[in-house]
Amino acid sequence: MVTYHSDYAERVYAGWLGKMIGVRHGANIENWSYERIERAFGEITGYLYDFKNFAADDDINGPIFFMQALRDLPLGEKVSAKQMGDTWLNYIGDGHGFFWWGGYGKSTEHTAYDNLKAGIEAPRSGSMEQNSRTVAEQIGGQIFSDVWGLLAPCDEQEAADLAGKMASVSHDQNGIYGGRFVAACCAAAFHANSIHEVIVRGLSTIPQDSEYARVVADMVRFHNEQPEDWRACFRYVQAHYGYDRYPGVCHIIPNAAVVVLGLLYGEGDFSRSINIANMCGWDTDCNVGNVGAILGVLVGLTGIDEAWRKPINDFVCLSSLIGSRNIQDLANVAKETVAISKRYFIGKEIAHNQGLHAHYDFELPGSTHAFRNAGPDGAMLMTSCVNTDAAAYYGKRSLQVCFSSLYGGGSYRTFLQTYYTPEDFNDSRYDPSFTPCFFPGQTLSMHVYVPRGEEEHLAARLYVRNLTDGTFLYGDKVELPLEEWICLRWTVPPIPNAVIGEVGIEWIPLAEIYISPKSLVAYIDEVMFSGQAEIHQSFQASAMEVWNPLHREVRQLTYLRGLWMLEDGTLTGSGATGDIEAYTGGHYFNDYSFESTLTPLTGSSHGLLYRVQGALRSYAALIEDNHLLLLKKNRQGWTELAKVPYVLQHHRELTLSVNARGNHFEVRVDGKQMLDYIDNDHPYLNGQVGFINRKGSRTAYASYSVQS
Repeated sequence: MVTYHSDYAERVYAGWLGKMIGVRHGANIENWSYERIERAFGEITGYLYDFKNFAADDDINGPIFFMQALRDLPLGEKVSAKQMGDTWLNYIGDGHGFFWWGGYGKSTEHTAYDNLKAGIEAPRSGSMEQNSRTVAEQIGGQIFSDVWGLLAPCDEQEAADLAGKMASVSHDQNGIYGGRFVAACCAAAFHANSIHEVIVRGLSTIPQDSEYARVVADMVRFHNEQPEDWRACFRYVQAHYGYDRYPGVCHIIPNAAVVVLGLLYGEGDFSRSINIANMCGWDTDCNVGNVGAILGVLVGLTGIDEAWRKPINDFVCLSSLIGSRNIQDLANVAKETVAISKRYFIGKEIAHNQGLHAHYDFELPGSTHAFRNAGPDGAMLMTSCVNTDAAAYYGKRSLQVCFSSLYGGGSYRTFLQTYYTPEDFNDSRYDPSFTPCFFPGQTLSMHVYVPRGEEEHLAARLYVRNLTDGTFLYGDKVELPLEEWICLRWTVPPIPNAVIGEVGIEWIPLAEIYISPKSLVAYIDEVMFSGQAEIHQSFQASAMEVWNPLHREVRQLTYLRGLWMLEDGTLTGSGATGDIEAYTGGHYFNDYSFESTLTPLTGSSHGLLYRVQGALRSYAALIEDNHLLLLKKNRQGWTELAKVPYVLQHHRELTLSVNARGNHFEVRVDGKQMLDYIDNDHPYLNGQVGFINRKGSRTAYASYSVQS
């Protein structure tokens, strides 16, 4: 049964770290052969590449958003394969981002998504009867499945069953067995005494006469016979389970052999295990990610060397439909995993603090929540942001901030990046797009402690950086007391056309500039974002972000499908079929007024979205076929809630607005109230805002605003 030991949260965090480390470790040599890797790098002992920031990857997208299937269920309900499929349709863009869109019948995930979209529900969507054995037995069922073990600690069967349901959305037979095996190994790692026991427990959850079980058993047999020579084992894999023996782009069996080889020959050592798996080649990011997740849980945080953790700095980049969830950190992902597990298995509802939408508490050992330091341009100094138990405002831990030298009047910043642009990455891996984590109108707060040390005359002020024009906006400057926790709090005023890209604290030494530089050690704890956003955006002031020639995005927007671009100072959206939707704002927005000035260009359908919780859950205020409609969407499609006549005029600008308070909605056109509706049928109480048209229409949006 699912069992929560006292170190459960830390083991989950270690599992996520191991997963992220493995994916990053193997990312830039994906699909290389063993021979090519050996020629280029020889014996691998650490990361092969440096990244400015590691961009989105399907191996991370999948587990973080697939586990939402358990969060989105009514409390106490058990998940089905069909609901797992709905999770795909809700969080994944149609044909872009998230995973590889290599074509129907080539990419297993692309094939499954198109099946789901066409109404072919899971598990038929992933079955070999529908898609062929070749498509159904590619690697995807395995690479996304470690998360189910993190959610079901110590219960291999439960973890395998959850993984089997999700894997069945896109895979079948060996494709499902690989998901079950990996998930069960992760669950077993919470209470097993060795990697061998982990493998035995994982193997117990799949059919013993399957090819997947046979390859696992063969790896165990070979290791027992030749335990010192992993290269001999890999030569055996090449000869008996090589890519030449299996059809398709990336079959699960050769890569399963590598995963088990890495687990066995690593002998429970995290670094050795992921390095061996990486040196084998083939689907390196996937295989090393699975090995890293299992070993991370088994060895815990203390078993993962800091050299692996430091370059990641907890940062997670994602590429779902929900832009405000595409910038995350591993510590909070781990906490969410724990919360989802306890909600699903023991009925503990996830607490929601009114008005609080981000919380960084540094309680997990080593966690930084992706905070960073910066000094004055050109300054020669060393800085660090490290987790510590030396001080804490609340709990046991905090973030220790160090600057090696400070000059009077200089600007020294500790911050969290709240929006990313193409310049922040080395590549556009899996097409990320974002909406900011923080908006004007919201409140930033943090607790700060300065011990007695070299720098004893210090002030600080909270700040945000606006990417639109590069300017900084500051809260009040406060002289900091020594050896005393002080709370700094600031509500950021409205800033028209802002993109808040950085939120943090500026340290200001007050000593005379001619005095020799001094160092600073300070502590930060309980950083929180709260309150309602106030957004005033003109698309005249927006920009296209060019990730690569085939990936251009409107800044601050994500989209479901269609063509969304900036033209003549407006956002235009169009598409041939289906719901043409784009989103912005925060997934946590609750009560707000959303207003946009728009111009219908062609077609009969033009409108706004609100309380957007994904592609399957939202409301729309839509001018369509000479009516103003209020619609609600769920898995079954759109339901008409209210309707009044309205004569559409093309190329005539109008202002459409929605006021959403609880389950009460008012819709206005050019300031005149047209619809008033109360939704008593499981209303959506939070979500993003967005833009929509249908029926081959095209719409131009000049501006929008969101305010409480």
